[in-house]
Amino acid sequence: MPRLQLEARAQPSRVWTYASPALALVGTVLIGVVLFTLLGKDPLRGLQVFFWDPIKSSYALGELVVKATPLLLIALGLAVCFRSNVWNIGAEGQYILGAVAASGVALMADKTTGGWIVLPVLLAGVLGGMAWAGLTALLRDRFNANEILVSLMLVYVAVQILGYLVFGPWKDPHGYNFPQTATFEAVARIPRLMAGSRVTIGVLFALTGVLAVWVFLFRTRAGFAQQVGGLAPAAARYAGFSSRSALWTALLVSGGLAGLAGALEVAGPIGQLTPYVPAGYGFAAIIVAFVGRLHPVGMVFSAVLMSMFYIGGELAQSRLGLPKSLTGMFQGLLLFCLLACDTLVHYRLRWGNK
Repeated sequence: MPRLQLEARAQPSRVWTYASPALALVGTVLIGVVLFTLLGKDPLRGLQVFFWDPIKSSYALGELVVKATPLLLIALGLAVCFRSNVWNIGAEGQYILGAVAASGVALMADKTTGGWIVLPVLLAGVLGGMAWAGLTALLRDRFNANEILVSLMLVYVAVQILGYLVFGPWKDPHGYNFPQTATFEAVARIPRLMAGSRVTIGVLFALTGVLAVWVFLFRTRAGFAQQVGGLAPAAARYAGFSSRSALWTALLVSGGLAGLAGALEVAGPIGQLTPYVPAGYGFAAIIVAFVGRLHPVGMVFSAVLMSMFYIGGELAQSRLGLPKSLTGMFQGLLLFCLLACDTLVHYRLRWGNK
């Protein structure tokens, strides 16, 4: 009896390589409509909150850019890792340590400090993220530890370090007992691009990162070595490419970009170190990287989409009375829909006999 079945393609489909994320988004929207209906909410109103309200005004667009900036920076570093077959799942911890290190420098500033302090703040964030990622690289290199488990477990260590500092030695004595540091001096804050908006020059760092990662991956011998090592380790060894060098390069680049994202966040929109710095950006950036096909340009669009989910989830709480977990649900739906749609890259649907 004829039926619908999957047939392997001779070559992966270039069309579906790029069409699959679009189809995954459509699938996510359709499932979202069903969920809004089951929750007793107007599905059209729910879709408006998620996909129209975050872009309907200049202020809303600014907030979209604020959230897309750290997502894009972290995703760029993860793309280097994943293309190198290094599975860094702990970018959230590297993001947190970058924020902690940057805050340590920013808290040293006082009213007599010059604007030069911004550079050490950002550099401390980069080095903090690199140091935390370097722990994963060291354990993988010296003891062959699984980088997935090590990097993930280090996230929880980073959260504990953050909690110790904001509840302990760095707690603002004039902060009405809230677990947070003192607000950074203005000279230690990242400059804003325009008045009336929270968008900082961090977005320029992110766009520069897009260009830098593209050049590194597709226009340099080192980037070629990283990708060959990820696709064909045996061929990389035959060509003389060092697997150790690829491991350290991937994790240090990824950790540095995640740490920079953390520094830009605490010295930019937040302006202090709080327990709420871990916003899940490090985990959401994994989805950003794969939806963007591990390509720097593609990740710009996927970062914007993911930031819409963040803002839409916040608006859904206040305007529709829906739980905060809705944001994570939409992120997960997008990833699962992408994995399902990616089947069409290597297989085609065919109607016929078994």
